[in-house]
Amino acid sequence: MQNSQQEVMIRLRMSTHDGHYAGNLVDGARMLQLFGDVATELLIRHDGDEGLFRAYEKVEFLAPVFVGDYIEAVGRIVQVGKTSRKMEFEARKVIQPRPPEKGGKAVSSAEVLAQPIVVCRATGTCVTPLELQR
Repeated sequence: MQNSQQEVMIRLRMSTHDGHYAGNLVDGARMLQLFGDVATELLIRHDGDEGLFRAYEKVEFLAPVFVGDYIEAVGRIVQVGKTSRKMEFEARKVIQPRPPEKGGKAVSSAEVLAQPIVVCRATGTCVTPLELQR
């Protein structure tokens, strides 16, 4: 078995397809989808199997996410049972588009944030059946 304190991270840009609400606001459920992908990689690294997401115990949406934002989703296993793996997740905005210029002209520039903005935190439990653990 691998070290259960290993951290996994994915980074991606929120596309126009992710915009769900007015003002190109991204649905918070998109962060949970990213956490699911992180959990899958953690389980593969730990157990050699994708396992199953059982439940979220806590989810906090802390800041808005918009189309064009770059989000890093990170997670780690914090507790290992016989088949269960408790995990902690955090999503951070690391790059955001610059606002339109005066007069509403769109710009293609973006800024790397000096300090990432935590947009979501969660804890959850995944399971990998004994017969699938390698």
